[in-house]
Amino acid sequence: MTFSDSHAHVYSPHFQPDQDEMLLRAYENGIETIFMPNIDHESIEAMLDVEARYPTQCYAMMGLHPCHVTRNLERELYEVEEWLGRRPFAAVGECGIDLYWDKTLLAEQQEALRVQVALAKKHDLPLVLHTREAFRETADIIAQAQDGSLRGVFHCFSGTPAEAEEVVRLGFRLGIGGVATFKNGGLDKVLPGLGLEHLLLETDCPYLAPIPHRGKRNEPAYVPLVAHRVAELLGCPVEEVAAATTRNTLALFGEVGK
Repeated sequence: MTFSDSHAHVYSPHFQPDQDEMLLRAYENGIETIFMPNIDHESIEAMLDVEARYPTQCYAMMGLHPCHVTRNLERELYEVEEWLGRRPFAAVGECGIDLYWDKTLLAEQQEALRVQVALAKKHDLPLVLHTREAFRETADIIAQAQDGSLRGVFHCFSGTPAEAEEVVRLGFRLGIGGVATFKNGGLDKVLPGLGLEHLLLETDCPYLAPIPHRGKRNEPAYVPLVAHRVAELLGCPVEEVAAATTRNTLALFGEVGK
């Protein structure tokens, strides 16, 4: 079986001691493609270095993470725009709204998301959306901008069945990661109502490691653990989950990832 990790921060300092070994483990576990969301201007160099060293496995995205939005966001957004005009990227992201840590910058986060939505349209790229305790705020902006051209993924989805249905109506997919394996993660009530055509697999590493590694550093080699849980919840063979989610990921992110 082969898999795609649709969302992995493999350039993170958490992997500095064993980055090459970690990426080899991923490949040995069937993870043939890994898509790397950007955080801010400080993460670009490390991300592009990984892509340069693993050009057939790791693919970069370009965006500004909502947790790195400040009141002076123009510089960061200018950097994103400059890079998107300079070379191909798999997607615009990760972007979105996060109200878990700080609600005082909601207006700035909304503006940053609107700008990146416009950039996705301009460059005909998918969006990778981060929505922590901000599903409504994020979905409203996407709905307002959706003219049939927007596509992408609500990454690390952990919402309700109604929110999952809304994501599908918006023309987006759901990124499913380690939360699916958590006893009280809630996805056991969501996934059985969804078809595989709507799902991508992800780790969001180094965060959110699946059972039995919960609380430890996550890595792409653990994607099959998520796949097995999705297969269990949907009542289908894991091979079917691997094939469908990999196909969905490569179709969404296009020729960059092939």
